[in-house]
Amino acid sequence: MAARPMRACRQADGRGDVTFGPADCGDDIDRIMDVMAGSFAPEYGEAWNRRQVSDSLLLPGTRYCLIGADGSHELQSEEPTAGFALLRAIFDEEELLLFAVLPQYRGKGLGAALLTEVIASARTRGIQRLFLEMRTNNPAGKLYTGFGFKTIGVRPGYYRTASGARLDALSQELIIASN
Repeated sequence: MAARPMRACRQADGRGDVTFGPADCGDDIDRIMDVMAGSFAPEYGEAWNRRQVSDSLLLPGTRYCLIGADGSHELQSEEPTAGFALLRAIFDEEELLLFAVLPQYRGKGLGAALLTEVIASARTRGIQRLFLEMRTNNPAGKLYTGFGFKTIGVRPGYYRTASGARLDALSQELIIASN
């Protein structure tokens, strides 16, 4: 049986080139869960469970993007997944809900390639502003800043670590040029 290629970005509402529900993307949800398990430190409690991911994909405007270990956005079933992005759009705005690259693939440009794909896809669909929220000590902050995200708000003490320490949340925005 031939391997099934997986699209880089899939979307729940049919505005893109693929329409699906969680039953149609179970393999991809497995990939997302595997990356999340290896990427999010339990100390911060940021990882979603399978039900949260699956349920989010039922909402109109929700989409995800995958990237392979070789930087490919067209993954074959046996190829390892290096990272993913989960997003939700409404009107001309989109929120980056989750973004992760496995530690063994960091520093190789895959996060930048994934974020480039996210932004290009958003631009194609007429998205004007991309939002995200992260804890202050998130190492991905350098990546986001490098792409032009600006802090537009701070939620003091929003995150609580497993040890009880409080960390601020940074709300960031990227204005997406239409050209």
